[in-house]
Amino acid sequence: MGENTGTSAADIRLAKVRDITRRHLEKGDSLIQILHAVQNSYGYLPLEVQKIVSEETRTPLATVSGVVSFYSFFSTEPNGKHNIRICLGTACYVRGGVRIADFMEDLLKCKAGHTTADGMFKFEIARCIGACGLAPAVSIDDKVYPNVSTEDLPGIIASYYKEEEEQG
Repeated sequence: MGENTGTSAADIRLAKVRDITRRHLEKGDSLIQILHAVQNSYGYLPLEVQKIVSEETRTPLATVSGVVSFYSFFSTEPNGKHNIRICLGTACYVRGGVRIADFMEDLLKCKAGHTTADGMFKFEIARCIGACGLAPAVSIDDKVYPNVSTEDLPGIIASYYKEEEEQG
């Protein structure tokens, strides 16, 4: 019987988190800079990763988690292949942004702040995407969809699946 003495891929990824954190600490980087670097490498900041950053920086876990939850550019879930942001800034809100967000949840079968089961989309609510004159607006990755209605959403989403299928 052979004994498994190898290191798992998960262990390697977590060791890399420790290494990144230590290197950034040596440079005198702030917690936010460290979290950015870790997220860029790991992809997101689940609790186990936040614990490592907390240990390595000697920062209370509550502080690390507070920073992660406060800033919208940090994610505690894996990103999808495409990131959807429904704007709920004032102009979009007034022009039906909440209806758009509710419809998107039903369409994707995914709550805001989460990634679809197939990993295709991460669905988020944004307070403003800078497209107030185009309200209600939705952004997917770097593309802004102006004056969106619930009738537009199935076709928009289907186009991403079709593109994925064509790329094979």
